[in-house]
Amino acid sequence: MDENEISRVIVDAAIEVHRELGGPGLIEDVYEEALEEELRLRGMLVERQLPVRIVYKGRLLRKPLRLDMKVQKLVLVDNKAVTEWNPIFESQLLTYLRLTGLKLGLGINFGERILKAGIHRVVNGLPEDIGFNAKTQRRRDARGAGFADAGSAATGFRCP
Repeated sequence: MDENEISRVIVDAAIEVHRELGGPGLIEDVYEEALEEELRLRGMLVERQLPVRIVYKGRLLRKPLRLDMKVQKLVLVDNKAVTEWNPIFESQLLTYLRLTGLKLGLGINFGERILKAGIHRVVNGLPEDIGFNAKTQRRRDARGAGFADAGSAATGFRCP
């Protein structure tokens, strides 16, 4: 499976979790654990609370960054349960993609009444899939909503 196929499974699983738990109102950890279970039921490899070691000017920092989820070793998932989405969440996810050298991340806000409105796709040099409209992406990038493309991954970071 490639990143786009994995992301479709993740979105379907997240919608099922949101529906099964009754929508918004719970804390992020509950949604994260339920999403992990739903993805495992669908045959996905899921790593949770993944530590990422950071090297700063040649020195390994003591405290690692913790990423919510990595699915099939290819797609990062950053789970939120907030009443209002902040664009900084997409910037953070883009930084996580750069740190890990991965190309696709999904920010999922379980705090939305309708979950589809809370799914944010962030890319880091991922080639466009055939069904994706590049014109729409450029327009959305210009407004700063929904999609980002960072180019190549940064160096100096380690992800187990």
